[in-house]
Amino acid sequence: MVTLFFMTTAKFIKSVNSIKEIPKPILSELVLCGRSNVGKSSFINTILSKKNLAKVGATPGKTKFLNYFSVNEKFYIVDLPGLGYAKVSKNEREKWSKLISDFLMRKEQIKLAIQLIDSRHEPTEIDIYLSNKLMANNIPFIIVLNKIDKLNQAELSKAKNRIGSFFEGLKLNENLFLFSSVSCRGKKEIINFLQNWFEF
Repeated sequence: MVTLFFMTTAKFIKSVNSIKEIPKPILSELVLCGRSNVGKSSFINTILSKKNLAKVGATPGKTKFLNYFSVNEKFYIVDLPGLGYAKVSKNEREKWSKLISDFLMRKEQIKLAIQLIDSRHEPTEIDIYLSNKLMANNIPFIIVLNKIDKLNQAELSKAKNRIGSFFEGLKLNENLFLFSSVSCRGKKEIINFLQNWFEF
């Protein structure tokens, strides 16, 4: 099997704030979503082994648009704005929410969504909102419990049990993954899953 994510020609394509600006050619999409400061940019850089491909903000709320990255010119990774950052105006948050809703409705190109959730906390209303949006649009998705390097073994066990009480049918390394961009734990499992899902 081609090691798609370890040997990539990945590059940033563009940021768009309207679905009318989605880049061409039309390719399949791997969508990343999650609440603000959940670590989507670090996830992209780690999975693709590209240190500074996605810009990691010093403060939450940096991702304001749909950020498109091309992977081997075969599909896009699309980083959605993080929701829930309190220091952004209500009007701005509403714009982000509408942009995400409009984007998810054009589901034909979306091959898979990855919802990142902070392993240190129970899922928030925003996390539940995003998963409901994905299900309402019949978009297949997996959950990645992120930042597990910040948990000890007992806390990690608690986090796994807790996420199962919020989302039914989760199975580790099938539709639930543990991940850390610091230790790279979970990277191999996620890469193997994505390579099989995208059939490369």
